[in-house]
Amino acid sequence: MTADRFADWDPAGREFQQDPHPLWARLRAEAPIYPREMPDGRRTWMVTRHRDCVTVLRDPRCSAQKFPSHMLHQLAADPAAPFSVIARTVLGMMLVKDDPDHGRLRGLVNKAFTPRVVSELRPRVQAIADELLDAAARRGELDVIADLGMPLPIIVIAELLGVPLENRAELKRWSDKLVTFLDGTIRDKGLADAAVACVEMRAYMDQVFAERRAAPRDDLISRLIAAREVEDRLSDDELFGTVVLILAAGHETTTNLIGNGLYTLLRHPAELARLRARPELIATAVEELLRFEGPVALTSRNPAEDIELDGVRIPKDDELSLALAAANRDPDVFPEPLRVDLARGENRHLSFGFGAHFCLGAALARLEGQIALGSAVARFPGMKLASDTVEWKPGIVLRGLTGLQIRL
Repeated sequence: MTADRFADWDPAGREFQQDPHPLWARLRAEAPIYPREMPDGRRTWMVTRHRDCVTVLRDPRCSAQKFPSHMLHQLAADPAAPFSVIARTVLGMMLVKDDPDHGRLRGLVNKAFTPRVVSELRPRVQAIADELLDAAARRGELDVIADLGMPLPIIVIAELLGVPLENRAELKRWSDKLVTFLDGTIRDKGLADAAVACVEMRAYMDQVFAERRAAPRDDLISRLIAAREVEDRLSDDELFGTVVLILAAGHETTTNLIGNGLYTLLRHPAELARLRARPELIATAVEELLRFEGPVALTSRNPAEDIELDGVRIPKDDELSLALAAANRDPDVFPEPLRVDLARGENRHLSFGFGAHFCLGAALARLEGQIALGSAVARFPGMKLASDTVEWKPGIVLRGLTGLQIRL
């Protein structure tokens, strides 16, 4: 068997979207560093082994700048260009920055997501989850995504930022449109909508920023503005890009964690019963659910110079696509990787990334996942899937369900 067998693989195809794991497993076994031509003529290398993904993520020569920098700067420099605002926003995000800018931005936001600060949020997160589950209990049914997975994290993030909750529907709509820009398989279809959403959200947030400058509050936006005004360490585009990133990454991935996690539990009834009998397993359970069907399936890096990865030469102008979903089922790292084990020890999954760009909100995502999943399992002992089939969102970067109907 050779790598030529993968020439017809369509990352945007329905078969792959619904279940990418067989393809990831074949690539990992047969062509773990696989070159693939991209629609724009560039070449990307699909990296599917755990050890290779870790090597790339810890290598400072591998840049987090996921988009051609010259293209973004060219778009950002022309205010009349239709995609100028979205280009400036992406350039302001720490997600696509390297040190020293990445470290500078991360340091400004990090204090909002320390384990101590996150632990203090536990009562509020629990109260939100209880309220959402109470409403589901009264209805007698639960759409895990719409009724729990989506509202819980966006309420928490909106309260952290200091954004009025009555605007959360708009924030969700804008964020959903902007997320498509991060996924090359769906970017072209959604780019115009993403640009419009970015302009609308920038206008809204500029108004919020002006209000916080005039009357600071005890929220993250006020603290970021203080850093901008007092220390001059944060540009206006970086301020907006940071807020967009916290909002989009802070709710979309946690929505997927909750939805994917409960779906996996319901498809593994023995492990679900195990968790119900031993609720103290919830912390390791969430780690295993993150490993088995994580909310982020792929990330990328761009070598700033020619590098060698496990004997394969990767030219400077190529891209490295790191299939975290494949790495998380690597049998060289995880014994019996296709088995869900809620008590699995030493779970070195890569769902939060690795190295300098390790997910800033990992502690908060874990807390929300533990509370949402633990509460649902305890609250509804008779819950069952309403259907044997589910639909997954399009895209290769994020992995999440469009909906998940549960009979209580």
